[in-house]
Amino acid sequence: MIDLRLLRAEPDRVRASSHARGDDPARVDALLAADEARRAAVTRADGLRAEHKAVSQSVRRASADERPAVLERAQALAAEVKRAEAAQAEAEAALRAAHLAVPNVVLDGVPAGGEQDFVVVQTVGQVPTYDFPVKDHLDIGTALGAIDTERGAKVSGSRFAFLTGWGALLELALVNLSMAAAVEAGFTPVIAPALVRPEAMEGTGFLGAHADEVYRLASDDLYLVGTSEVPLAAYHSGEVLDELPLRYAGFSSCFRREAGSHGKDTRGIIRVHQFDKVEMFSYVDPAQAEAEHVRLLAHEMAFLSLLELPFRVIDVAAGDLGSSAARKYDCEAWLPSQERWLELTSTSNCTDFQARRLGIRSRGPGGLSPVATLNGTLCAVGRTIAVLLEVHQRADGSVHLPEALRPYLAGRTELLPQ
Repeated sequence: MIDLRLLRAEPDRVRASSHARGDDPARVDALLAADEARRAAVTRADGLRAEHKAVSQSVRRASADERPAVLERAQALAAEVKRAEAAQAEAEAALRAAHLAVPNVVLDGVPAGGEQDFVVVQTVGQVPTYDFPVKDHLDIGTALGAIDTERGAKVSGSRFAFLTGWGALLELALVNLSMAAAVEAGFTPVIAPALVRPEAMEGTGFLGAHADEVYRLASDDLYLVGTSEVPLAAYHSGEVLDELPLRYAGFSSCFRREAGSHGKDTRGIIRVHQFDKVEMFSYVDPAQAEAEHVRLLAHEMAFLSLLELPFRVIDVAAGDLGSSAARKYDCEAWLPSQERWLELTSTSNCTDFQARRLGIRSRGPGGLSPVATLNGTLCAVGRTIAVLLEVHQRADGSVHLPEALRPYLAGRTELLPQ
């Protein structure tokens, strides 16, 4: 959630951020009103409590003639205090609801607009050309005995797949390579839970506009995560961190309902309900957040370069940001079969927005204050496999394996069709 001091000092800045996102600025005004109402309720309750305390203490000093009136006043004030405290509780609940409805304030320089209004920051590598008919990853993977969507659908329904043979080994190779790269960069490896409590989902901002994307186990009041960002963010919830920065690389299975994506990327393993991912997550001093964001992006770019993939970096427009992100960069790789760019990784600077929700603070010269949190996908395995198979395909149906992956695949230099 945003800093209320920023809201009070610069309400127009917060309104402008909401406008850039395409969000309703009325939510900002509702939060301002709720904040004012809560402060007024606190002031009234505090005043009545002080008055009740003073009157109660005066009972002992009152004369016999005065005491009945003083007692009556004390009793009346006690009832008023009770009502004022109930009103304060209601005002605090209303403030929290209004607070949760306002997304993070976008940083200066973030492009305004929606999904198509991004800015291309950089392009790395050349879009490949082929002197043979290009196949898509499903045809390639099926011929390799690596992907089986038919049995995935038979067992689990649409948007599920089995990775078999070299497909399974390719997944493990990508996970091991990305984890090794993260460890070398100073990240602590973590195997994160895939089920979390509601407060973890709410604290990271995944129960807002995209709540319909989340799987919920109602009988257990638990949620299946769509990214290990969620458990990694909640890992230090309610804590005071004595040392910054803290950097983690979390592996987990991820689950998304893909609501609203009917008819979109239904073929293959690009958009599925279950996939695995390695996610970077950083806790830093807010003053270092923008530098850390650049650092995470550099790690993503380096990893895609290891895989010998052509890609571009885009600065995502405000209207396409999640509620927690103040800025986000995506790395999009070229998908030959569709002749388009496909998002493989993203990295978001969430400033102190998630930390305020989750109660994560650090000690500084001015006392305790919220930290900044940032996340970055190092490897979304299924999509990466799809792009690898397509970009590195050959006319005979074989697939070139990038040199960086070979140590994790018994030195193999290529995959051959069955």
